[in-house]
Amino acid sequence: MPALVVPAQEAALLRGKYPTVFHRPLWQRLRGPFAVLLGVGYMVFCFFFFQVPKVVEEAQWDRAGLYLADWYSWEATPRFRFREDAVSIEWTRSLLGENPAPDWIEARPDGSYRVSFSSVDNYIDILSPTDVVAVLDGKSYAVPIGPEGAQLPVDAPQAMSLKGGRVTVDFGFAGSAEVRNTQVYVRHRFFGWPNFFFDTKSPFFGMTPDQLWEAATSPDRIDPRMDNWQMIVAEFLYNTEWQHLDVFNKLLQTIVMAFVGTLFAALVALPLAFVAARNINPSRIGSWLTKRAFDLLRSVDMLIWALFFVRGFGPGPIPGIAAIFFTDTGTLGKTTTEALENIDDKQREGVKSVGAPPATIQRFGVVPQVLPVFVSQALYFWESNTRSATIIGAVGAGGIGLKLIEAMRTNQDWENVAYMVILILIVVFIFDNISNMLRTRLIGRVEH
Repeated sequence: MPALVVPAQEAALLRGKYPTVFHRPLWQRLRGPFAVLLGVGYMVFCFFFFQVPKVVEEAQWDRAGLYLADWYSWEATPRFRFREDAVSIEWTRSLLGENPAPDWIEARPDGSYRVSFSSVDNYIDILSPTDVVAVLDGKSYAVPIGPEGAQLPVDAPQAMSLKGGRVTVDFGFAGSAEVRNTQVYVRHRFFGWPNFFFDTKSPFFGMTPDQLWEAATSPDRIDPRMDNWQMIVAEFLYNTEWQHLDVFNKLLQTIVMAFVGTLFAALVALPLAFVAARNINPSRIGSWLTKRAFDLLRSVDMLIWALFFVRGFGPGPIPGIAAIFFTDTGTLGKTTTEALENIDDKQREGVKSVGAPPATIQRFGVVPQVLPVFVSQALYFWESNTRSATIIGAVGAGGIGLKLIEAMRTNQDWENVAYMVILILIVVFIFDNISNMLRTRLIGRVEH
């Protein structure tokens, strides 16, 4: 496409006619670059003000990696105690049953043990209370043990470290072994969630799917009070380690909190919005007071309301419902008031011209204009509150948030945390799609 050539005379006429376009002041020309420079400077200031380099340098990235691994894996933690001239094994929170005998622990006739990790070339031999040998990639390293604690071998690799008389042998994802002068503490990691379906006390613990199906269809009852398939369901729901039934109940509480809180807020916010709208309510005092009430309710964060109501009513779903109700009443009331103040008066005047009473005028002249917007916003708040109810539950307002924070506090049940997070994501995904579908249909009817 050929370039557009403007004659010099016409260009001069354009410059004279529009001087502000062709001859902008210097401050206007520099406004854009200055804004960019100001933004970059602000980011640099924040970078050093919050001491980002120091935070990154002092961050415990290895611990973060362990926490992340705990989400999708589990650890078996046997302790090999040194008792005089013998070594005995103890299990800390055994997830392998009452008398675990895993194939990765070899108990020898002479009382020594071998603990194997990721491969045949990575293991640790616990021969006696004074003789421990770590094998990394096929190379052996004898760990000296004295009264003051364990010491690093002279030729120790990077995978072995010493701290406070304890030598830690790192086998990567497979786990680690901590050698002390009193014991060897082993942490053996495996992929997956342990005992997710049945705990170690269940008669179905350790069964394969084929064995489980055979037990479920067998006419011989394990418990005379119920069929085997009913017992399988009960054993799953009442799993003492995963507590599926309690988790499902708490998740249902969260869903109910979000729904009831949003519903009550919508029922209260809509009529109050008519009081607050200046073009509908002739009372300026009533309109001003209602708007300030909306400002008060929405200016206090939902989490703060939850803390306030937990203090007043105690832990449970009622404080959560009240916190959602207060916050959403203010926000929905504010947005609906603005929608009412921007309606088309022609529709209302048309209904008024036929002599309709005030209630009928609002019903047929105003409500049809704002109802689609109001319902759409209420549906969005309902979907959003499903996530918010989890957060406020963590401060004692009930629901799965309280269960989630309890699992995090133990610092050992991160796989349970991952389980609950996945359930929350599924619920949020489902309700997000339901909300979007309803909003789309509503908007479609309005456009039609």
